[in-house]
Amino acid sequence: RSPVRVLCGSNWSLVLQGQWMLEFYAPWCPACQQIEETWESFARESQRLGITVGKVDVTQEPGLSGRFFVTTLPTIYHANDGVFRRYRGSRTLEDLQGYILERKWEAVEPVAGWKSPSSIMMHGMAGLFHLSGWIRQIHNYLTGTLGVHVWVSYAIFIVATLMIGLFLGL
Repeated sequence: RSPVRVLCGSNWSLVLQGQWMLEFYAPWCPACQQIEETWESFARESQRLGITVGKVDVTQEPGLSGRFFVTTLPTIYHANDGVFRRYRGSRTLEDLQGYILERKWEAVEPVAGWKSPSSIMMHGMAGLFHLSGWIRQIHNYLTGTLGVHVWVSYAIFIVATLMIGLFLGL
């Protein structure tokens, strides 16, 4: 059993309390695969360090990766009672431990309030990522299951977008 806590859209708010190190990864990402063993070792030391170590699979949790505005993989965040800082240091076990033990995170500028994962703005961003996943599922259903040509699927989305715009405009 891994000591790394797996976070998802329903339990991500756990990082708002206590001290966390959180990795955003994708199973297909070579750099993420390279850090995996180090991250597990880091998590085994978490109790001694007084932190919780977590991870988020961006392929399974697009809304959560949108909330944290993850654009590169792997992305690591430090969180201390809801204050988030992006970790940009080396990904060795020693450097990760030193970041916590030597409190190097205090010298890192926190994520701006409006870009904080718990802000209303990023809540909206998470919703947009969910919407894009939903649209992708509909497109895959139309083209894969129903056998509709790709361009017909695009045309359906164009018409739907125009109709929604007209409706909202009224």
